Amino acid sequence: MDAIDREILRELQADGRLSNQELAQRVGLTPSPCMRRVRQLEQDGVIQGYRAVIAPEAVDRGFEVLVSVEVRRDREAVEAFEAALQDIPDVIEAYRLFGSPGCLLRIAVADLRAYERLWIEKLTALTGITEVNSQIIMKRIKEPTGLPVDR
Repeated sequence: MDAIDREILRELQADGRLSNQELAQRVGLTPSPCMRRVRQLEQDGVIQGYRAVIAPEAVDRGFEVLVSVEVRRDREAVEAFEAALQDIPDVIEAYRLFGSPGCLLRIAVADLRAYERLWIEKLTALTGITEVNSQIIMKRIKEPTGLPVDR
């Protein structure tokens, strides 16, 4: 990956809806080689997709909670827990961690009542769960804007 590829990545992270014409202008290429580079970055798995960033409140998901979860430390329990998370749309991110807690979840729901319902009906009912701790997000200080593309 060279400097032009990195510049393409920076531009597309800032605005994934750029036309190829505009992207080519910004990175100093003509449209055809620019398109070839973008396609190659996609084929190589560097660019994994394009998404719209949605205002959580607009879709009734403005209440976010970070949840640390302890899962029994055996393979079957961990695999069952991770598979079950795939079927809970309110869990918008999930990470298996080294150490304690074993997992960290980011959850987006409408309000506290919706989170309580999720906590009672789904989270604490998952197989292998030994502990669930919730931290309600007061304020998002830094929005995700993409990965730094250095060098």
